[in-house]
Amino acid sequence: MKFNNTNKETKVTRKKILIATDAWYPQTNGEVTTLAELAKQLEKLGHEILMVAPQDFIRIPCPTYSEISLALNAWFKFKKIVKKFNPNYIYIATEGPIGHAARKYCKNNNVPFVSNYGTKLPEYINMRFGIPKTWIYAYLKNFHKAATHTLVGTQSLKQELSNKGFTNLKLWTRGVDTELFNPNIPKLSTHYKNPMWLYVGRIAKEKNIEAFLNLEIEGSKVLVGDGPQLKKLKKNYPNAIFVGKLKGKELAKYYASATALVFPSKTDTFGLVTLESLASGTPVVGYPVTGPKDIIENQEVGVLDNDLKKATNRVMDIDRDKCREYALEYTWDKSAKSFYKMLV
Repeated sequence: MKFNNTNKETKVTRKKILIATDAWYPQTNGEVTTLAELAKQLEKLGHEILMVAPQDFIRIPCPTYSEISLALNAWFKFKKIVKKFNPNYIYIATEGPIGHAARKYCKNNNVPFVSNYGTKLPEYINMRFGIPKTWIYAYLKNFHKAATHTLVGTQSLKQELSNKGFTNLKLWTRGVDTELFNPNIPKLSTHYKNPMWLYVGRIAKEKNIEAFLNLEIEGSKVLVGDGPQLKKLKKNYPNAIFVGKLKGKELAKYYASATALVFPSKTDTFGLVTLESLASGTPVVGYPVTGPKDIIENQEVGVLDNDLKKATNRVMDIDRDKCREYALEYTWDKSAKSFYKMLV
């Protein structure tokens, strides 16, 4: 998918940047949001972006998760795409079939590239298929060692991977659309019992959603999102409210109307939804793990605790104005400029 440059904010030397990713629309996740915003901001800076995604190839649904498409024989077509586009920089955003094809091309042709570690694949694959995490980490370490830099979203993830032998790690933080996610927008017309506890994200095993649904707390539990566990969780938790996948202004209304966002995942590398919530003036409840502890801890914008029920009790005292003020520090413009400086 090629992006058209329509708004140059500054005069720069125009560069062609190819982004290779296995994560793209119609998937709904932080990685896709990040790439879409990154491409938009890089174009505003005057660059030309080519997003090489599953739609460019013959593809099949991923086993156990049909929303994700896997490219077949990506290597053969990828070579032609690169030759035609002739990029100045190649960024490999994922480690799937397209990422593998991009890495192979770069290695075979002595082309430097920058990679990204944005998903805890060892943990996800272990949960779904029982494959030992050590096997997947070995593959990923080999995958990324060929990169000039491997970008990571948080300092704790950087330390975690460094301890496992990953090298050339660079910190690249994310941003948030603070115009869309805003506490001053109209609230929901549907009134849920207060306090309103919100979950936003994939309805999938690796998100640890049952830790949230099993909490014995007052109020309503509202879940926004879709995924392979949706049918099972709707059946097992009839008192929870599942509203499906939302985006744009409708999603923003849920954030702004909630008492708090509950982020039960222990396997995310960043947690973009936490920034969306904070930008909406809504504090966050979660575990003190990679992602939440980098964004929330010691910032007075949420509560992290290994006991989520205790965290929900304490979050009521959070100043919502501070949440908004803190989120304003995270802009996609700053994120894109930081990213560009790390390209090689």
